[in-house]
Amino acid sequence: MSDGKKQTILFADVCRSTQLFEQFGDETAHRIIDRILSMLGQVAQSNCGRVIKTIGDEIMVTFPSAIEGVEAAIGMQQAVSSDIELSREQIAIRVGLHCGKALDRDGDVYGDAVNVSARMAGLAKREQIVTTASTIEQFPLGSAIRTRELGKTRVRGKLLPIEIVDVQWQEDTSNVTLVSRAIHLDIPESNHVMQLKLGALSFVVKETSPPILLGRDQNSDVIVEAAWVSRNHAMIEFRKGNFILTDRSTNGTYVQTHDGDQIHIHRDELLLRQSGKISPGKAVPEAPADVVILYEDCPG
Repeated sequence: MSDGKKQTILFADVCRSTQLFEQFGDETAHRIIDRILSMLGQVAQSNCGRVIKTIGDEIMVTFPSAIEGVEAAIGMQQAVSSDIELSREQIAIRVGLHCGKALDRDGDVYGDAVNVSARMAGLAKREQIVTTASTIEQFPLGSAIRTRELGKTRVRGKLLPIEIVDVQWQEDTSNVTLVSRAIHLDIPESNHVMQLKLGALSFVVKETSPPILLGRDQNSDVIVEAAWVSRNHAMIEFRKGNFILTDRSTNGTYVQTHDGDQIHIHRDELLLRQSGKISPGKAVPEAPADVVILYEDCPG
């Protein structure tokens, strides 16, 4: 099988979209998100981008080169930040991208570059563009795009941590406190671990482990076979001294904590404390026991 062709994969999504539904209701929130995704698609196409798909509040785009992808990411951030209606409601996006080999198949894109790009999007904060240093190195000489080093992070499938950067997209950053937006990714050295159990299977996640992927896809680290579970449903990683669950699914993820409280997250993050249950796509009481993941945080 071919390992694909070099291209730039970009993910962009609307930050805190669940709050839009709570604030405006379903119809208005959908209208706002659809307008943003349409805006992002137009920016992408004007930079030679090809929209692969939109899922919920997220858009996935491919570009022929690194510079076209980054220029599109900058254009996306500028378009959203300059929109009066979106600015008034403090609505923002985050963008992650990476240039590498990916395989086109049946209208979708698969491979290493997709996984790395998704990781970049997961690291980005609101109004931020995060990419890999290797992507920036592919820019033509004389490029005026400004970046800032963010350190290293681990990515599933990569033996060593990779260097990442923040793309500075604002026209004038003289009044921006850049330090407050930095992502500190130094990998700590200790024996902090999390234990995951799904039926008879058990997994140990360490501080130095790459992100653990949960989902229906057979390449996931924890495969959850259920129709309501997304192919790439969620991710667990160690960040800033804690294990973090990040949902990237259609139906969201339910977490029942050690004291019995149940939390539903959708396209958002949750700090996993002590012990509990993770149920992708369905509330814990409604889900079959064989698709509920038990977790326990074991500080060293």
